[in-house]
Amino acid sequence: MVRPKTKERRGHRTYHGKHKNQRGGGSRGGRGNAGNCKHHFMRSILRGEEMGKRGFFNPCSSSLDVINVDVLDQMVGPEGKVELSGMKVLGKGKVSRKLNVSAAAFSATAKAKIEAAGGEVVVI
Repeated sequence: MVRPKTKERRGHRTYHGKHKNQRGGGSRGGRGNAGNCKHHFMRSILRGEEMGKRGFFNPCSSSLDVINVDVLDQMVGPEGKVELSGMKVLGKGKVSRKLNVSAAAFSATAKAKIEAAGGEVVVI
């Protein structure tokens, strides 16, 4: 009489087969956030994740830090000279004294206010 195979396999966790099939990312549909817009669509909606790209990117635009004229008026010493590299001067506020400002860019109102107070505007 032939002994059944199940007797040999008793006591072994996997019965000698198919224990590696659950290790890869394919069994779970990919690793990480794979398939959020495709086969895991409902999962991503229930989690509240936003999909797709937002806005636009303009590679030609340069990001300059900005500073207003009223802040310049407060931070200038007695000689009235300010040098701001990589900054743009905006025209919010008042200029109470003569300023010599050199910066990367100026708005039209800032330029007008500094020159009306008797100061100089230099674009670096």
